[in-house]
Amino acid sequence: MMKAVGVIVEYNPFHNGHAYHLQASKETARADTAIAVMSGNFLQRGEPALVSKWYRTKMALLNGVDIVLELPYRFATQKAETFANGAVSILDAIGCDSLCFGSESGDISSFLQTVDYLDTHKERFDQSIKMNIKSGVSYPKALSLSFQSLSSPENILSLDKPNNILGFHYVKSIIQQKSSIIPLTVKRKNADYHDEHFATETIASATSIRKALFANKEEKSSIDQYVPDAASTLLKEYLAVYGQFHRWENYWGYLRFRLLQMSPEELRDIYEVEEGIEHRLIAAALDSNHFKEFMEKVKTKRYTWTRLQRICVHILTNTKKADIKSIPETASYLRLLGMTKNGKEYLNKYKTQFALPLVSKLSSYKEKDIFLDIRASRVYSFGIGNQTSDSLLHQEYKQPPIYLG
Repeated sequence: MMKAVGVIVEYNPFHNGHAYHLQASKETARADTAIAVMSGNFLQRGEPALVSKWYRTKMALLNGVDIVLELPYRFATQKAETFANGAVSILDAIGCDSLCFGSESGDISSFLQTVDYLDTHKERFDQSIKMNIKSGVSYPKALSLSFQSLSSPENILSLDKPNNILGFHYVKSIIQQKSSIIPLTVKRKNADYHDEHFATETIASATSIRKALFANKEEKSSIDQYVPDAASTLLKEYLAVYGQFHRWENYWGYLRFRLLQMSPEELRDIYEVEEGIEHRLIAAALDSNHFKEFMEKVKTKRYTWTRLQRICVHILTNTKKADIKSIPETASYLRLLGMTKNGKEYLNKYKTQFALPLVSKLSSYKEKDIFLDIRASRVYSFGIGNQTSDSLLHQEYKQPPIYLG
């Protein structure tokens, strides 16, 4: 009997905090197999991943993960609730015994109690969210204000922290999907999710690591103490092979072209484009020379930076409302990106029991929803902007699952 713990990750990039979480997850769950559901080339905050999903898969496998499955684009570039629904459905389908996530709380009972409390007060809570949104605030702000308006009992979770919010939705998804997965949590160590500066000697946020990587050469070498050796080596290799890391500015020319050649009516068909924001997007694209400048012109109280970035990703990939509407709310396949010897043993032992088809060869799976992943990977390859982008462009079909025996 192989006991599997699931983790839901982006590894952008893999760092010491992730290594700590992974080891703590295995110990807490008493598991001998770790299965990661990892976002593909575009991430939950509407950003291109620093390096491709294949390099991040290698980082994961070299640092203790046994199986890496891709979280499809349809879930990976979404708000927390949808992100969680997709990821939990994948872990459930592959037979994970537990899901362990990092949180600011570190107390799983507070998550369970909060889910139960909000379910009991659902009508009042939902009505309060709608009223707050009508007042002109963003959805995350409306969620926070509505939660604060309830007279909460003791041991209720603080939902103003990003990892607590994700964890809340993981637990909620497990309950709603009637999954047998046991939710577990470990307290995050040291660095906060959005820290832009190195806070300790060994643990730093992915945000601060990316900031250093995009800075001058001296700072690039300074990340070594915050990432495992294997991850550091792969980051340096990616830079040597492709000449640069991926960031939004790399895609600004393509995004601007898309915005300026589309009509407002065409933009309204794009997923998440609502409430007349299409006019604001076009006007800002006309007068902006850089992505950051464009974002600063478009941002409003209602539209957060994260939501706008996700809209931009959907525009870039031409993902329409009809595309998302036609896809189920939970995953319909398991896309295998990589495995270790232990992971291969798990797959061989249990694959006949999986609730969803395991896709290891892309050309053998023809369902409509996987085309969003293919299209996103093609667009992602243009972020390199040189002759090496061709290798990324064709990698989606040519790259078999990575095996580390």
